[in-house]
Order: sequence, then structure tokens, then C-alpha cells
Amino acid sequence: MSFNLQHKVRIVTAASLFDGHDAAINIMRRIMQSKGAEIIHLGHNRSVAEIVECAIEEDAQGIAITSYQGGHVEFFKYMKDLLDENGCSHIKIFGGGGGTILPAEIRELHNYGITRIYSPDDGRLMGLEGMIEDVVRNCDFPVNGNLTISGKLMLDEVKDIRFIARAISHAENGQTFDKLLLPVQVEAAKKTAPVVGITGTGGAGKSSVTDEIVRRFLHAYSDKTIAVISVDPSKKKTGGALLGDRIRMNSIHSGRAYMRSLATRESDKALSSHVREAIDIVRSAGFDFIILESAGVGQSDASILDYCDISMYVMTPEYGAASQLEKINMLDYADIVCINKFDKAGALDALMEVRKQYKRNHNLWTAKDEELPVVGTTASKFNDEGVNQLFAELMKVVETKTNSKFAQKSIEETEVKHSITSLIVPPKRVRYLSEIAENNRKYDSWVNEQCAIASKLYKINGTIEALTEVGNQTASVTESLEAAKKHFDEQLHYECQKLLHHWSEIVQKYSSDFFEYEVRNKVIKQSLITTTLSGTRVPKVVLPKYKDWGDILRWQLQENIPGEFPYTAGVFELKRQGEDPTRMFAGEGGPE
Repeated sequence: MSFNLQHKVRIVTAASLFDGHDAAINIMRRIMQSKGAEIIHLGHNRSVAEIVECAIEEDAQGIAITSYQGGHVEFFKYMKDLLDENGCSHIKIFGGGGGTILPAEIRELHNYGITRIYSPDDGRLMGLEGMIEDVVRNCDFPVNGNLTISGKLMLDEVKDIRFIARAISHAENGQTFDKLLLPVQVEAAKKTAPVVGITGTGGAGKSSVTDEIVRRFLHAYSDKTIAVISVDPSKKKTGGALLGDRIRMNSIHSGRAYMRSLATRESDKALSSHVREAIDIVRSAGFDFIILESAGVGQSDASILDYCDISMYVMTPEYGAASQLEKINMLDYADIVCINKFDKAGALDALMEVRKQYKRNHNLWTAKDEELPVVGTTASKFNDEGVNQLFAELMKVVETKTNSKFAQKSIEETEVKHSITSLIVPPKRVRYLSEIAENNRKYDSWVNEQCAIASKLYKINGTIEALTEVGNQTASVTESLEAAKKHFDEQLHYECQKLLHHWSEIVQKYSSDFFEYEVRNKVIKQSLITTTLSGTRVPKVVLPKYKDWGDILRWQLQENIPGEFPYTAGVFELKRQGEDPTRMFAGEGGPE
């Protein structure tokens, strides 16, 4: 790197709404991390409101977006407008979209206040690392003290998240936070919100479990607020960090929820040294419920216990031999144990073994298994019974240990039934893609059989017509042919017979100059002919010239006209007239 960062740089990265192209932004944010930046990554298909809310809550210096969906001008302008409206004009916006963003559009966006849109020419001149260094260098400014927050927060938030975010930034930079908070928020510090600490091994699904708890809390308590402090490790070599828990967080966009990502800034720790201050700040801001999620930990780390009132340990069924459970320190202290990814093989055995170990650790030799706070969950499943039980169990422990009372509305303790039938893709259906392929092969086989029958019928019918023409109608031959025709007619599927019967009507329909259909008693006419510059009439739909019934049937069953099964030519009969090509992805669109 040709320069050293003077400040801790935090950048929000994402791919824009309706854009599934996340390869570019993933490459960019990895290089930013290697330059020492702390990256709050949102993934792909993110709206302006989500990105701006995240940037303000995280007190980021910059936003870096890739946009290949064609709506970049409106997207970036709206982002700039939303930041300005909320008094956060200091947050810089960077973007790129390859050839989909034209030079004239780049100039327009720069004139509007977007910090920098990078073009393919920039890539050739500056190189990939040069562009990234330009982004990081532009974001290398302090957020504490030198920046003021002005104006009213226009986002639909219960609390002014700008002051909360800035207070945490001050704490991370060794400054006090009391003076930054609004007076009404300082008054709220008199009440103490319970803190739930969620820890576990990396990849156990802590963020997904946290998100599901947030979802249920907001639904159950419509007048309560919740804050999430999420910690991820920093790289010891570069100082950069991937703060990626927001990728899994889909419930935090409520106005009653706040989330802040913290980097450990020391790679060998599961928590940031500023966790206590962050918790005190959101408590002072008046949040009713606080969740602290640690970075992935090993077997011996139990540091989260120093900061929380209730602790939850998240693990998976794939912990190895049963003896490994004896090494997990958190099983001695956790108020609740969550075995996530319960759809994996061996989950029920894992539940049994963890319950045994929990009894040993807590000397609960006579306790019933169902009474133990060990719950199996599949957080990736919608309305999972295990997560429902986990939330009910959690709130019960919270009220018991902290005397915090929440007005219950919709919490029901449901007995979780760990049956494979409750899974999205049960184990017995793990071959569902193979089943689809098998079904397609069966269909192709059926088409071959039906087409062979149709070809035989065509030949028999042609033979009967030929004998009629030459006048050679021997009774025995005619009877044999009619019997054969009847035999194959019975074997030909009814739908296939109908397709062959209506083929002449389809040919006639597409031979005319206009395609006509009726909508709400009104006849719509669309031209079936395109006239070239040289005056040549080119039909929009050309039907095959087959004569054999087998060939005609095969074409209809495997290809067919637009708007008809199997829809290989599209689901609509014709493209709407006057519809310009949409520039949605790189390489498509107009000649510009």
C-alpha cells in the first residue's frame, strides 16, 4: 500500500437493488479490507433506504456500491438526497458498474455530488488496487469531534440513531459520549435494559439466530425497542475487518431496532474492548432490550459472561465426538444452549448428547430432558418451531433473572417436534434436483412414445388415402388398416390428439398479417409481420413445415409457439410493440 491510514475507516459495501451481480463488490471489499478498512458488507439486492440506514447506524465514512441493473442514475441520486436530508452529507458515495454506466451519466452523477463513479477507463488507468486506494484515501477522515450532526432525522426511527452511532464511535476512539446524547435519552438511562449475550463457534449461525430473535421480539412487543451490538474479528496483519453480520439480518430495518457492528481490533479476541461502552450507550439511549453477539469463539472462551445478564451458546450438531462437549467452557455457564442447523444428519443424537452433558455440568441428574434449556433450531427455516420455543424459553429466563417485565402479546410456548417432515427439504427429499431431472427424462421418453404412435397413424392414414385414390379397396386390407388405426388411436393420449387436431388452425392463425385476441370484450390486434428497410416482409413467428404427425407433435411437445407449454419461446405470445430494450445487465441493451 502506498499510504498508511491515519484513522479507522469504516465503509458500507453492497450491490444495488434488483442486481444479483455481487462478484465485483466482493472483490472490491476484500481489497478494502486488505488496505486496513473495516467493511460493513450488506451483500446484493439492497435498497437505498437499507444502505443509508446502515451507513448512519454504523457511523461510516463512505458507501461503495456496484450497480449493473440500469437504474444507477436514480439510485445514486436518491442515496445522496437521503443522506443530505438526514444531515449526513459527510458520508461519501462511491460506485461502479462497468460499461452499464455511460460517461455522460458519470459526469451527471459527479455534478450531483456523488464522490466518484469509476469507469472501465479508470480501471485501465488506475488499476484495481488504485481505485480501491482512492476510495479508502477519500474516507480517511475522523468522525469524532470534527463533524457535526445537524437537522432532523427523516428516517422512520424511534430514536435519533445518528447520535447513538457517533457516541459509540467516540467511545472506540477513546472519547466520552455523554454530551453527544440528547437530554431525553440521558434521562432514559435510569432504567436498565437486560443484555442477552449470544456466543458460539464460527459458522454456527449466530447471526441468523439473532435475526430470528429480533423478528419475534419486535412482533411480540409492539411498543418495545431493541439494540444489537455485533462483534467480528479484525485481521492482525492488516487491521481490516469484515463486519458481515448484517448480511443475515433482515429484521433490523424496523424503526424500533438499532444495530452496530464492532471490530475486535485485536484478532485474538472474541469481543471488542469497547463493548461495555457500547452497551452503556444504547442503555442510555433508552433501548428496552439489548443483544450482544460475539465473534466466533473456541472451546475455552467465555468472555461474553462479563457483559451480559443472560448468555446463550449457539452450536451445531457437527461438534465431533461426544467427548468434545466436555471441553466447551460455555456449557458450564450458558443459560440457554441452541443447537442450530438442526436439519443436518445426526441432529437428534446431538440433542441427546448435549442434554446429557448439560446435566453433568449442572448436576441436574434427575431433571427431565424436555425441562432442560437445550433447544434444537433451524434458523434458516421460516417460522421454525425450534426458534419459537427458543424465544419463549429466552424471554422466560430474561424475566426470571432480571425481573424485567414485557407485556406479552403473541408469545406461545410451543412444543418443538423435531421431525424431518417439518424441514424445507427433508432428508428423504435431498435428491429433489435428481427427481426433477428424472421427471424430465420420463417426459422425454413419453414424448418419444407418443410421437412414434403419431407417425404410425400418419402412415396408416396416408396408406388408406392412397388406396382410396387408386381405387384398390380390398375389404380385408381396408379392415386391417382401420383396425390398426383404431388400435393406435387408443394409445395416443387425448392431449396429443387435441394438439394434432388444432394444428391446422394454428398454421392459419400465424399465416395472417395480424395476431388477434380478445381482452375484456375488446379485440387486440398485433402485427405478425416486420418489414425491413429493404421492404422484405419477415414473419415474427415461423412455424415448421412438417407433414408427419409425429414431427408436428414432437415440435409442439418440446418447443411450441410463444406463450404455450413448454414455453421454450417465452410465456407471452408476442413482445409488446414500442417496448425499448431494457439495459439491465452488462452486455445487454442499446448500442450505446
